[in-house]
Amino acid sequence: MIRPSAFGYNVETAANNVFQHIPKADEDVIQSNAVREFDAFVALLRSEGVDVEVIQDTSSPVKPDAIFPNNWVSFHDDATVVTYPMFSKMRRQERREDVINQLVSRFHVNLSIQFESFEEGDKYLEGTGSMVLDRAHKVAYACISGRTDLVVFREWCERMGYRPVSFHAISNGQPIYHTNVMMAIGTKIAVVCLDCLPDAKEKLLLKASLGKHHHIVEITDAQVQSFAGNMLALQNQNGEELMVMSASALKSLTDEQKKTIEQYCRIVAAPIPTIEDVGGGSARCMIAEIFLPPKG
Repeated sequence: MIRPSAFGYNVETAANNVFQHIPKADEDVIQSNAVREFDAFVALLRSEGVDVEVIQDTSSPVKPDAIFPNNWVSFHDDATVVTYPMFSKMRRQERREDVINQLVSRFHVNLSIQFESFEEGDKYLEGTGSMVLDRAHKVAYACISGRTDLVVFREWCERMGYRPVSFHAISNGQPIYHTNVMMAIGTKIAVVCLDCLPDAKEKLLLKASLGKHHHIVEITDAQVQSFAGNMLALQNQNGEELMVMSASALKSLTDEQKKTIEQYCRIVAAPIPTIEDVGGGSARCMIAEIFLPPKG
């Protein structure tokens, strides 16, 4: 997780992120609130037994979205690190070799794959924002959009040994820019808004693929607007699976949905209203999971 130095409203990403809202407070207040929410979220995760690696954002260059590292990097259990092509030129500055180097002291890295060259052709794939990965069964799910290019997605799957499942989705009348705002996958459970898929064939294929290995919990488009799709399953140091989400996501869920999720995972929810409202991302976006093999 990246502790922000200059969190704020990014005009570039607002072009196709309908979850962002123009802030009413000044920049210093927004930054202060974001840091407070971030620190409380980290403390909550640690109290739940999650091993959290926190890296401080650099003050220069200014990177208002650095708090969302999962869009520029992913870490895999075969000791591979992948970096990604990003839509916003400002966000491309978030890619930091020193962040990866800090992790090398604790984890094995045998291969680094860079997809950044696709930016020259205006083709993007923004990490585990663009893709929701079923790592156990090697299936990658992607909602195709201006930030998730089908060609790049398929090449990623070929390089990484994943089966691609692509589709198109709309929320609140607008194309969904990142797959992880509408679906999440745990070990035995999947949370998804199938109503966001206008194509009946794509909807059936997505439901069938998810249903092979997971109990499906369907959420509504209204719940997507409250970031209920932006959850992340994490395993704590006791081997317990947690479903991490924001307080707004939890509030939007019905009792029946919560009961079903809790049959498989324990819910952990953090209040992050400033980060959600100004940044347009939620709990899942703030975490880049480390699956690299540990040293020692």
